[in-house]
Amino acid sequence: METLTSPQQQSYGPITRGCQWFKALPNKFCDKTMEIVRKTKKLGQDDPRRIVHSLKVGLALTLVSLFYYFKPLYDGFGDSAMWAVLTVVVVLEFSVGATLGKGFNRMLATFVAGGLGVGAHCLATLAGRKGEPILIATFVFIIAVIMTFMRFFPKMKARYDYGLLIFILTFCLVSVSGYRDDQVLKMAHERFSTILVGSCASLIVCICVCPVWIGEDLHNSVATNMEKLGNFFQAFGDEYFKASEEHDQSSENNKSYLQGYRSVLSSKSSEETMANFARWEPGHGPFGYRHPWKMYLKIGNVTRDCAYKVEVLNNYLNCKIQTPVEIRGKIQGQCKRVSLECSRALKEMASTFRKMVRTRSAIVHIESSKEAADELKTLLGTNLWEEADLLEIIPAASVASLLLEIIECIEKISEAVNELAKAAAFRNGNATVLPEQPDSIHQGEVQHDSNTAMPVPHIAIIVAE
Repeated sequence: METLTSPQQQSYGPITRGCQWFKALPNKFCDKTMEIVRKTKKLGQDDPRRIVHSLKVGLALTLVSLFYYFKPLYDGFGDSAMWAVLTVVVVLEFSVGATLGKGFNRMLATFVAGGLGVGAHCLATLAGRKGEPILIATFVFIIAVIMTFMRFFPKMKARYDYGLLIFILTFCLVSVSGYRDDQVLKMAHERFSTILVGSCASLIVCICVCPVWIGEDLHNSVATNMEKLGNFFQAFGDEYFKASEEHDQSSENNKSYLQGYRSVLSSKSSEETMANFARWEPGHGPFGYRHPWKMYLKIGNVTRDCAYKVEVLNNYLNCKIQTPVEIRGKIQGQCKRVSLECSRALKEMASTFRKMVRTRSAIVHIESSKEAADELKTLLGTNLWEEADLLEIIPAASVASLLLEIIECIEKISEAVNELAKAAAFRNGNATVLPEQPDSIHQGEVQHDSNTAMPVPHIAIIVAE
């Protein structure tokens, strides 16, 4: 049955709704403002360096603005002083490596392109007033074609793409402007000088005021990715082999661990960007000159290969066709041991890698996982599930097979980490494994009892050159 409304109610309906909207407007504005404040606060708390970077940009812009405020400085550069301000805006980046890369590209491209622009102008003037624009247009065409094509080379695009763009821009400005302005040399000199001032101001502020080293971020990112995979394997065994009705606080923690690996899958682009910028950074802290940043990409690639298998493994947790608990229990011990040893190996590699210590302590856990894998292979080769339904066996057998493949992936990660440790000259460390806690690896010397001269009976694994 339709509801009938009077003409008066229909005419006053929009007015009433408009009044209600205006009454609710202050509350909506307050809610939106509080939401922005919460997001801003969270953004700053997640990484306080963002706040510092914002202050650094403001400081650098204030410094180069002095060329406009003080007449003696302004007389030296004139209106070209604005190029210094623009240079700070586009050059000053979050990290030292990115700032150095952009600053070097901008200064070198401006210097070379400015010189070529002046040379092109001088050659064009020899052709007379009628031939000059033809020659300038020809030079611009040739330079634009060559520089644009060079941007398609992967190595050039990775490190010098910004410089090639600035080269094209500067050459066109100098050569084309010289057709109407005879003081082309002065214009090129002023442009290069102001860009040099802006780039130097950006570099000084970026390096001297709370520097952010992108190389350290790359180092920690690679270690964190290994830790995330280790957390997954730590939680996978208990989560997969538990009964369907079991649910406790540890199960909630396991679910958070089981989702951490997803960020590893999409880390390739960020790692490549950080590695390119890290190559611009000078030696700092434990990262010396010509640090092998490319080898971080190799570790990242093998770590992602492992993460792809982890993605498939994770799908079996929520698979519609599940192997019954009593059937899974026949391989539970070996699978959980493989998963646990893989977790310990990855976490140990991440810990020593983060501290830049060169040990092979993770090999102990890899060998233990191989022993459990051999037992699992032997068990799978028997008539273990001869009376079970084939569809029920396939998920558990697939999980066991994936765990065996993951051991090979972890071996590759260990080899890549050891290669980097050797190339980067990580410091040597002794690894001590306590018998009562076989999963804990400690750096340093073997502990001694305080009351006796005899050492505590620990197992020491000493790694020598």
